[in-house]
Amino acid sequence: MPLRLFHSSGDLMADRRFEFARDLQLKGDLPAAADLIEQAIELAPNFTSAWFTLGEIRAQLGERDKAIAAFRKSREADPDDKHGAHLHLIRLGDEQLSEMPKAYVQALFDQYAPRFEHVLVNDLGYRAPSLIFKAVVAARVAAKKPALFKRAIDLGCGTGLAAAAFAKQVDHFVGIDLSPGMIKQARATGLYAELEVADMIEGLRGKDDASVNLVVAADAFVYLSDLAPVLSEAQRVLASGGVLAFTLETHGGNGIVLGEGLRYAHSAEYARAAIAMAGLKLLTLEPASPRVENNEPVSGLVVVAEKT
Repeated sequence: MPLRLFHSSGDLMADRRFEFARDLQLKGDLPAAADLIEQAIELAPNFTSAWFTLGEIRAQLGERDKAIAAFRKSREADPDDKHGAHLHLIRLGDEQLSEMPKAYVQALFDQYAPRFEHVLVNDLGYRAPSLIFKAVVAARVAAKKPALFKRAIDLGCGTGLAAAAFAKQVDHFVGIDLSPGMIKQARATGLYAELEVADMIEGLRGKDDASVNLVVAADAFVYLSDLAPVLSEAQRVLASGGVLAFTLETHGGNGIVLGEGLRYAHSAEYARAAIAMAGLKLLTLEPASPRVENNEPVSGLVVVAEKT
């Protein structure tokens, strides 16, 4: 789901040239598109959307240095970086791997909220909530414990697909998401006792120690590079015997990479070590594809851990 933002430059002529350039980009006439974008930037030097799109075009043309320069200009024009220039700079090897700009994540999901479920379920074969549900039930059966939970937190809850999967298992569901648009969709389901607009770590920080029995994150940790802070907070808020379950995208190497789809992929070894560092007991770590992308299953992991 690439983000397609447009913020007007305030100059009608510059905006018009940008629109023509976008059409040319989509038709594959990249040199002409770059030319028109540069004309738009001459008219409006702080035109964030134009700088960002110029970076994309230069990258498509294989002009790395020019792409880096354009993405840097995009971020200078908008320090909150709603377009996500920082992620492209990471991909181009210009910046170190680090967290996504919050404004970018919020803009991404606000944009997709109205059609998010349709795109995910129908177009991308999304199944992270069902993977988590099956893994949690299997882990509880193996431990001879009921798969029933008094209080649960759904991190990066989106439109409420994970709450729907666990609806019969949970008495009191709290949903946390950075996107107000997603929270609005989640509220309409009636599945949550509480909903709040916050990033995952902030949301957990507002909860009491040992106050919940289940924490789930379906396809949400792919927007975090370092999992240590969120796992540490999840461990703190879980009661003894409480369960944490989540999906990740993964890769064949070591550590963490930012994939082509601008989501983080974590190696199995990294996930195993991060769970141990957080003081949680690993119950399940299995390969499982959470979705399809470009007609190929995305490599993923389903993870279940317990607070002992």
